[in-house]
Amino acid sequence: MNDMIGSAALVTGGSRGIGAAVALRLAERGADVALTYQRGADRAAEVVERIEGMGRRAVAVRADGADPEQVRNAVERTVAAFGRIDVLVNNAASFVVAPLDELSLADVDRTLAVNVRAPLVAAQAAARHMTDGGRIISVGSNVATYVPFPGFSLYSMSKSALVGMTKALARELGGRGITVNLVSPGPTNTEMNPADGPMAETIRGYTALGRYAEPVDVASVVAHLAGPDARYVTGAQVAVDGGFTS
Repeated sequence: MNDMIGSAALVTGGSRGIGAAVALRLAERGADVALTYQRGADRAAEVVERIEGMGRRAVAVRADGADPEQVRNAVERTVAAFGRIDVLVNNAASFVVAPLDELSLADVDRTLAVNVRAPLVAAQAAARHMTDGGRIISVGSNVATYVPFPGFSLYSMSKSALVGMTKALARELGGRGITVNLVSPGPTNTEMNPADGPMAETIRGYTALGRYAEPVDVASVVAHLAGPDARYVTGAQVAVDGGFTS
């Protein structure tokens, strides 16, 4: 499927896990892709090489989501590289899980900066360049809807904020033909939450399908929302959680 040829995308946190899978899936569908990374320049370079191997253009931009200027710069670097930006995928996130008494103000400030402020700043910057048919997609979490374990207060709060942001931006940008949606993964086999981790058996038991997702399962839904077939979907929250929140 090459239904995104001629489009340009920015995927934040695109060097590994779900972000890398999203970047590769968008490239498979024809998009040129910029991706951000904070650490691991070698892994970002590997994703860029794989995208270029498909015949697409790619660029990696080092950016810390806690710094709004670096977030804006990533958008501008995308436009400079490709001449446009059609798709923004807000995927980069800070994952802090700890009992309430152990959360520091630094934890709170960084989590909200990366998980809430950065997606809004990126959306604001990208929307200035987008034309009719633009797509803004954020990657949330199932724990914005259902929290089965203690210790998720901060992370859940930050991901819940994306629900309101998505609905409000969908209303604000709809008149310009820009759609805004939220994809909420459940247990996904990544370095952050490996399918063979110490809690994996318990976590699998909360899903209806009894297994973890692979990053490509999430990426496929993101790519659908980024493509032309999803032109009438906006303000939606799509669960990709194997029935975790059912």
